[in-house]
Amino acid sequence: MQKLRGSGHTVIGVDRHQADVVADLSTPQGRAQASAAVLDVAHERLDGAVLAAGLGPTGGPGYPQLILQVNYFGVVELLRAWRPALAATGSGRVVVFSSNSTTTVPAVPGRLVTALLGEDVRRAAKACNRLGRGNAPVLAYAGSKIAVTRWVRRHAVTAGWAGAGIRLNAIAPGAIDTPLLRQGIQSPEQGSRIEAFPVPIGGFGDPSDLADWVVFMLGPAAAFLVGSVVFVDGGTDAYFRADDWPCPVPLTRLARYLRRMRRFRPFPSG
Repeated sequence: MQKLRGSGHTVIGVDRHQADVVADLSTPQGRAQASAAVLDVAHERLDGAVLAAGLGPTGGPGYPQLILQVNYFGVVELLRAWRPALAATGSGRVVVFSSNSTTTVPAVPGRLVTALLGEDVRRAAKACNRLGRGNAPVLAYAGSKIAVTRWVRRHAVTAGWAGAGIRLNAIAPGAIDTPLLRQGIQSPEQGSRIEAFPVPIGGFGDPSDLADWVVFMLGPAAAFLVGSVVFVDGGTDAYFRADDWPCPVPLTRLARYLRRMRRFRPFPSG
């Protein structure tokens, strides 16, 4: 926010306390309140949006469902409400905060991600307990980030988004030195895992590293960036899956791939 305001942009902050718009994104009512209040302040026109609110992979009973509510629905419901305002400018830019946990946390249940994309939070929360209640917050966090990233990629290329001039992308941070990370380090369950997690360049990242990327992704230089996931994690994702991505189209998907190519029609530019 500081870098955007320093560049002359008007920024409307949303948070639970001491913000331009005070709202609790863990409830449907709070999300509706936040959406409406921002649109009112912005007079129904938004040049960009940064969806960075989120809860980390810690907490006791009931916390996994809270993680899902904020990390997934706190993004998707706001973006749906704001899409017309972003389209109204003809060149809206959106940056959604994903995470490198999407590719580094093992055994995230597929049904958890499927349930979130189907907007069944109760079924998603139940799937978090697959590997025991102690692991539920970690699975909820990674699953919520996988689901919201897939939502971004699915919608970014559609008529309502790319076709309306909106550039919808995600940034996937790694271990960034924030209060959220420090909270995790202090957790008896997660602290040792976080400190032992591989970061090839060493140490934790600085929040300013992410801020510079967000400013870039909101700017005109990112006009050709659509549905991308930018990993800013000191090399952790590459360390774990150097040979997993890019990957060729499997032969089993070739027919579907060719069908999509045949029916493709680009959206009008400009």
